[in-house]
Amino acid sequence: EVQLVESGGGLVQPGGSLRLSCAASGFTFSSYGMTWVRQAPGKGLEWVSYINKGGSTTTYADSVKGRFTISRDNAKNTLYLQMNNLSPEDTAVYYCEKSTGERGQGTQVTVSS
Repeated sequence: EVQLVESGGGLVQPGGSLRLSCAASGFTFSSYGMTWVRQAPGKGLEWVSYINKGGSTTTYADSVKGRFTISRDNAKNTLYLQMNNLSPEDTAVYYCEKSTGERGQGTQVTVSS
């Protein structure tokens, strides 16, 4: 059974940083590309970033480019999202998603002063 467990969310002031983690189990993590998506209050899912299975290719939504960094540690079966210079517009529930569509339960990120 695929399990994806996000952590690392919280309340942060504008301009601050957070590092999200996604612990994966139940599948061969190193064989799949992974994605971070988010859902802001009252809005639909927004794609944030993608990383290929080996970690050599990454892509970002324009809204986070230059501020967020996706990475992975295949030895630890863990996906990361380093988020810097956060703004209130980044407030959302963040989910990690396997390339076949399975998604975790999410972690809340709130950016507010």
